Amino acid sequence: MRLNKHPQDILVSRLHAANQDNICDHFLRLDIRSRRARFCGAVSDGGILKYAQNIFRNDSIVCGASVDGQLRGIVELRGVFRSWPSTAEAAFSVEPVWQNIGIGDALFERMFAMAQNRGVRTIQMMCLKENSRMRHLMAKHDALLHNDHDAIEAVLRPHGPTLKSVMEEIVGEARSYGYGLIE
Repeated sequence: MRLNKHPQDILVSRLHAANQDNICDHFLRLDIRSRRARFCGAVSDGGILKYAQNIFRNDSIVCGASVDGQLRGIVELRGVFRSWPSTAEAAFSVEPVWQNIGIGDALFERMFAMAQNRGVRTIQMMCLKENSRMRHLMAKHDALLHNDHDAIEAVLRPHGPTLKSVMEEIVGEARSYGYGLIE
């Protein structure tokens, strides 16, 4: 199914505990293959709910991509405030029908800007070798890739905050706030 959606239709915003139900619903809409790709293995509905209920623990920043007011993708940046200089882990999920319209790119850009603005010096990502979309996204953004047996590890090394990264976060949050007022 080809969706008639474009990157300008994607609204990326930071998620908070008030978005817990939407996050759970998003994860539950992932099919078996998408769950395996996101969690690097099989996970039940109960496991999904338990994970989603704890997503804001462990110094996590979570952003969501919405299309027409419905959450369709999530990026989670974990461990942002544990050490200095900070190392964080990023994990992505996009619902299968909503892939290939720019949601992953939009989430990646916001996650990278947020990491830069918080002094993160290393971003680590893992994906299964069969996850060609994630491999493409990591390579597209100049991640250093390391092949393991069944997985690929990616490392990004952002520099400190820039005018571009600060403006990207401010404008993105203002856009989502404005959209919320219209709703």
